[in-house]
Amino acid sequence: MATDLHELLRTLRVWDPEVTELPPFDPASAPADPLTLFTEWFAQAVAAGEREPHTLTLATVGEDGLPDARVVMLHGADADGWSFASHATSRKGRQLAARPYAALTFYWPVLGRQVRLRGPVSSAPSEEAQADLHARSTGALAAALTGRQSEVLASPEELARASRAAWEQARLDPAAKSPTWTLYRLRPDEVEFFQGDAARRHTRLRYRRTAGTWSTDLLWP
Repeated sequence: MATDLHELLRTLRVWDPEVTELPPFDPASAPADPLTLFTEWFAQAVAAGEREPHTLTLATVGEDGLPDARVVMLHGADADGWSFASHATSRKGRQLAARPYAALTFYWPVLGRQVRLRGPVSSAPSEEAQADLHARSTGALAAALTGRQSEVLASPEELARASRAAWEQARLDPAAKSPTWTLYRLRPDEVEFFQGDAARRHTRLRYRRTAGTWSTDLLWP
């Protein structure tokens, strides 16, 4: 018998206290810049046992003007921006080339927290992208060398052949370059920190960049 989606949804809880602890968050004590607070929250998510806290949703706009989103991995965050990587020839790469603006969303349910960012996106120099790629695993390099991301795949066998060849190349030449591999940086104009509350009085602290400085305000949940 098929599972009824609506019945299944009604059995689920949000922020089950058995697995989630909603910490207090006083926005009045927040640091002056969002990078500092993000670094603190990220470390706390790791310490709380959040699985894969470095994964995030990347939202872009397609050439047709419609939104698109997918989950990618954070490669770093510093004064230059929040970094992620992909092939320039992938769907997201083409979209960012046409409209270099994006949004990022992190969700850490173990603490009932979200972080949302919006801002322009730029490409790091090629040598930085290759260095970032080579600092990762053999599997990451093999995946990058396989290439053709977002293209139509004729069959699983075609992928298997290309992947085996890429793995062999990655093992034999750990410094092999992937020409289309690109390290992107989003430099946020706006960053929002969301802290869930059991009474649904959620805290939303928004940072906005104006003339090179950050201002903050609170948002209704």
